[in-house]
Amino acid sequence: MAGLYVHIPFCKSRCVYCGFYSTTLASMSERYVDALMSELRLRESETDGKWHTVYIGGGTPSTLGPRLLDRLFSVIDCSSAEEVTIECNPDDVDSGFAAFLSSLPVNRVSMGAQTFNDARLRFLRRRHKSDDVARAVDCLRHAGISNISVDLMFGFPDETLADWHSDIRSAIALGVDHISAYSLMYEEGTPLYSMLERGEVTELDEEVTRAMYYMMKDHLEAAGYEHYEVSNFARPGRRSLHNSSYWTGVPYVGLGAAAHSFDGNVRKWNVDDLSIYINKVEKGILPSTPEHLTLYERYNDMVMLSLRTREGLDLSAVGSRFGESLLNYCLSASRSYVESGLLVVESGRMRLTRSGLYVSDMVMSDLMKV
Repeated sequence: MAGLYVHIPFCKSRCVYCGFYSTTLASMSERYVDALMSELRLRESETDGKWHTVYIGGGTPSTLGPRLLDRLFSVIDCSSAEEVTIECNPDDVDSGFAAFLSSLPVNRVSMGAQTFNDARLRFLRRRHKSDDVARAVDCLRHAGISNISVDLMFGFPDETLADWHSDIRSAIALGVDHISAYSLMYEEGTPLYSMLERGEVTELDEEVTRAMYYMMKDHLEAAGYEHYEVSNFARPGRRSLHNSSYWTGVPYVGLGAAAHSFDGNVRKWNVDDLSIYINKVEKGILPSTPEHLTLYERYNDMVMLSLRTREGLDLSAVGSRFGESLLNYCLSASRSYVESGLLVVESGRMRLTRSGLYVSDMVMSDLMKV
């Protein structure tokens, strides 16, 4: 069975770092949900309608509110889904909303905590305050939703190792099952990037950011979290099943503006414009553009996605799927990284070492075939 991703692009406000497609045009949310339901019907032939995982992401899905979320879930068959996740902003989650989520097929909630420092939350233009995260976690647990994930962010301008250590301790104290942590990125086109160009902020020193990454790894592993993907940590048995399907090449369908889909050979992406997306779907036209992946592109995807994970790259699978020539290319390109200790080959698998994790993008790009 495939996974289903549903993109909800609406946000009450835009965070300074966000490079995802989002909008503050909440007035279009009703038509958008109708369009999502129509797109699902238009794409019935692509799957059997049964989903292994369902992920409602954004944007901020919790801004839709109970009525529209209930309407959306009425057309999604979650009966076979092992995991049904929805992303929420912490300040959207009170006891009433948590109780509503528990009435849906939702069994996992992901929240963007980012930091437990209120000044940094204001800098990011986040809506919530640090205390809202613990309150939201309590509300969800009281409603019977125990599988909770929080996102953290490190590498703020002028952030110290002590600051980051405090955030890590606060996240651990929540007792949540899953933690994702990302370095603050200055993506072109975001307000944060403009601030950098104007000299209003300065990127944190690379060595400090590196030390923060390893501090996170050491403290979370000591607290019982498995470091199962470059940026993701989970209690035993609580890995994100949906995201893991991306990294292992499982097919998925993406609904909504800017959503992507993949069937193993063809990648599709929907138009990243709310009005165009809605207008096309209302006319019965699928708003997607297909891309038939070449052998090299499928090989590159496997290298990039597999090496992100704890299990690493299955070398026998590389040979069987892409032939001895590409397997030999992979082994040859990796030799210097194995010798320098950034990669290790064990039991037929190639994986990043502790030293290789932080420079994973560099290592993976050099193993790709252009």
